[in-house]
Amino acid sequence: MTQLQNDLFLRACRREVIERTPIWIMRQAGRYLPEYRAVRKNSDFLTMCKTPELASEVTIQPIDLIGVDAAILFSDILVIPEAMGMELLMVESKGPQFPKPIRNADDAKALKQIDPTKDLKYVLDAIKMTKENLNNRVPLIGFSGSPWTLLTYMVEGGGSKTFSKVKNLIFNDPELAHNLLDKISDAVADYLNAKIEAGVNAVQIFDTWGGILAPHHFYEFSLNYVEKIISKLKVTDQPVIFFPKGISSGWNKIAKTGATVIGLDWTVNIGKVRERIGDKVALQGNMDPTILYGNVDKIEIEATKVMDSYGNGSGHIFNLGHGILPDVKPAHAKALVDFIKSKSSKYHIK
Repeated sequence: MTQLQNDLFLRACRREVIERTPIWIMRQAGRYLPEYRAVRKNSDFLTMCKTPELASEVTIQPIDLIGVDAAILFSDILVIPEAMGMELLMVESKGPQFPKPIRNADDAKALKQIDPTKDLKYVLDAIKMTKENLNNRVPLIGFSGSPWTLLTYMVEGGGSKTFSKVKNLIFNDPELAHNLLDKISDAVADYLNAKIEAGVNAVQIFDTWGGILAPHHFYEFSLNYVEKIISKLKVTDQPVIFFPKGISSGWNKIAKTGATVIGLDWTVNIGKVRERIGDKVALQGNMDPTILYGNVDKIEIEATKVMDSYGNGSGHIFNLGHGILPDVKPAHAKALVDFIKSKSSKYHIK
């Protein structure tokens, strides 16, 4: 494999000695960038996901514009349920919608086993094109939603405030829920393996809705399946990042999933989590995304707090605690990136 010009992110994932803290930003290819909106003006969201040239173009924009240390492929977690046979709509102001959500065993049986090389070929083509266009400047991350997070959308039919339908399923028909989670896990593992084969340098599993579950239910309906997926990944030296949003405890169990890196949201103290599991995995995060609404001085103060909390040494990938918001000023995102690049070296002095 050709040597990357900037492999800081990968080395930090492996907790190797590095000269400064790397940074990338979740949802960095997105609506906060005018250049992204210019592309989006001519294509709907799913068309962009399914057109390798467009997906590649917006994936690379934040590398050029704000200078992050890794690219993450522009896509969506819900391409998997769509590939499994569910109709997916992206409705303006409402978000993703499944007009025919899963309601019973017959709906579950209708889900098909995916072949990523056929059903999601457009994603793999986008990876190959992006790798070529990146020209080894920075690593490329591929991603998927966790089985639990995908199941919530597939059962709720979209976003939810109460998650009443999926909670109803797991409490009243846990056997069906587990059957579905098994089927989704197989699809996610196959999908991520296809991405690895296509050339991504790392993969991330987003468990966006892990935090809506009580801890014992989180282990049963989410963590078990993430562990299953990671055990099936055909990685050589590609790091695996697991990001369970909304989780405040159980870090030792989370560190045993096989993930190389654990992502943290902004509601936990990264230093305290490091004390618990920092000798087992690297940590990613975890500045509150809304800090980017503040002025540059405020951004630098809060970024310093995160780095101070983590402390000296490797194993930290700086990121936000969730995705960058669409009305953030690009200059503020760039100021954060520049600050981490210029000021984080002091945490890595031997």
